[in-house]
Amino acid sequence: VPVRIPIPKMLPEVTCVVETGSAKNDAYRWLIDQYVQTGRANARKMGYYLDSYWLTAWRAGSPELHTLTNQDYVIAHGGVLFDLDVWDDESPVDEPGQPPGTDAETLRRLLRAAYDQVHGEETIHVAGFVPWAYKYTNWTGNGCAAGGKHDPVPTEWRYAEILSCYNAYMDADAIGLSAMANASFYQHYPLRERYPQHRPTTEELTARGILGADGRIVPRHYVAHYVGDYDAAAWLYHQLPRMWSDPARGSAPLSWAFNPNLAERFPLGMAWARERATANDVFVAGDSGAGYLNPGYLTEPRPHSGLPSGLPAWERHCTRFYRQWDLSVTGFVIDGYARGLDQAGLDAYARFSPDGIVAQKIGRSGVHAGMPTLRMSGDLPHDAAAAAAAIARQCSGPAPTFHVWRSILMPPSWYAEVSRELDRQAGESIRVVDMVTLLRLIKEYHSHPEVYRPEDSRYAALRELVGRPDLAADLWPVWVNDGPFSVDEQAGARCWKLPAHQPPYYLYFAVHDAFYRAGRGPLTLAVEYLDSGGGRFGLQYDSTDAAAPHEGAYKDAPETVTRANTGQWRTARWTLADARLDNRQNGDADFRLFNPGGDLYVRAVRLRKGGG
Repeated sequence: VPVRIPIPKMLPEVTCVVETGSAKNDAYRWLIDQYVQTGRANARKMGYYLDSYWLTAWRAGSPELHTLTNQDYVIAHGGVLFDLDVWDDESPVDEPGQPPGTDAETLRRLLRAAYDQVHGEETIHVAGFVPWAYKYTNWTGNGCAAGGKHDPVPTEWRYAEILSCYNAYMDADAIGLSAMANASFYQHYPLRERYPQHRPTTEELTARGILGADGRIVPRHYVAHYVGDYDAAAWLYHQLPRMWSDPARGSAPLSWAFNPNLAERFPLGMAWARERATANDVFVAGDSGAGYLNPGYLTEPRPHSGLPSGLPAWERHCTRFYRQWDLSVTGFVIDGYARGLDQAGLDAYARFSPDGIVAQKIGRSGVHAGMPTLRMSGDLPHDAAAAAAAIARQCSGPAPTFHVWRSILMPPSWYAEVSRELDRQAGESIRVVDMVTLLRLIKEYHSHPEVYRPEDSRYAALRELVGRPDLAADLWPVWVNDGPFSVDEQAGARCWKLPAHQPPYYLYFAVHDAFYRAGRGPLTLAVEYLDSGGGRFGLQYDSTDAAAPHEGAYKDAPETVTRANTGQWRTARWTLADARLDNRQNGDADFRLFNPGGDLYVRAVRLRKGGG
């Protein structure tokens, strides 16, 4: 249906065809047709910022969160601003009569038009973030409702997925610290060609007691802090003065995860931090590299776009920024609901991030094409004593072990307090290092298995492992937030106690890595439990079944156990035909007992090769 749209005098009137049943989307599709596809707008620079709907929903957040001030950078580049829902199964609150999914389809059209303008050979910078307190989520607060069906975090991850499939990345000005002014001015700050940083030498690590006189790792549990989340120029703009003026900065090794692409909008902040860094201020790339996306969706198949691989464009983009800021470690690859890195993705990171990556969907630790890899341990609670306790509980098993913990916007004084608490709780058994050092230790560890794991051949030859509270750690329980076990005395035996809780808790276990490799036949798991109280419990194990939850990491065993309250110790058995046991569950565990009933008491766990 042809309609006339009034256009400012500097542009001629144009005819717009109404095709969506949505006034909002017809306007955006006119923009795509007239400006993005024709090259009249700069498709390389976009902004996801609130539109005028803020005028009706401003009570949902503090006044500056309108993010109107953030638009100047995109406008200065002749870029494109948008505000669209990411979900296909809902009508957005700002246009409730819209056919469900119209916003999301328009977003895909916009990104495809941008992709075509750069011929798929460049990345697309998208500043801003999902306005989750105002629109597109089920968030409620301050007497307001965002009006959507989905939780805020899955909405963020959905948005990241869509961007990733079109070679676009976030400069994620998220609500809370979303307002930024004058980026169009800051962008002109003259940066040096290179900002080098120091990497510890073997001699320095020996002097610090991390390496012995023979050059080998001193057996301890090594921990590094991922100091995040600095994947948004607006967040760095707000937080950098507070962090760099903290008197405790420099007292503990900190790995500052500043995404290097933030230098596009806040170059003076990036340079200022580097020029005032202490020896304990180490810099790594933040979320996924030079921009927040899901790298697993850079390679085919790409579900939202069907496009060919965008990995070469991403590698070129990251290489430029890593070289300027002398980065060789990617502190956290965010996978969200997307796939983890495949072979091609790991190969690319090994070229531009050769000193290592930490990721979500990856083996516990290893080396790929010379690049050390590690799985992120998790997020720390805000209480320093609780954070130290969480670290200490997971530092179990034969040393050395390696862990990276993530925290968000915590100041150096908090990390110093965590270090003091760790010293008090664990003493010399745990050592805090920077991420560059930690990943170097992982490479050393995996390069010399004959030195660090001489018992591997013995474990590989064993037929059975046994775990009990009084035995050494060959098969041991793992304490995590949703599995807070304790050691108890019941019915004449020492045992592990998992308290009843809603939602249910889990009793996690880890198995010595050398005992079993995926595909080497079935396993039999036997659990000696106290038949007390009522209810049922079951087993979830790390499997090779990619159709099971989290790519097989939490497969349900078909049999569950019903307790009859006899007061006797009994044994439950499961045969696992497709075990993987690659430490992919919480806390690097291999399997867990799921307990929706009363308190669960377990006095022994046996894992045997073979069925029956």
